Amino acid sequence: MMPQTPPARVCSHCDGFPIVHITAGTSSDGRRRTLAATCPACKGTGTRATSAALVRAGK
Repeated sequence: MMPQTPPARVCSHCDGFPIVHITAGTSSDGRRRTLAATCPACKGTGTRATSAALVRAGK
């Protein structure tokens, strides 16, 4: 039997949407300009590491 790893927890700050694009208006030729912003808590991964207290089970 293989050891099971706990599932990755979804980041509570971004709810699993780590990279978003923010509209910054339009350019002179009509194209939309966007800025990419990543979640500072999970650094763009969308998941958070589980704490050691939650992983440990039993005595």
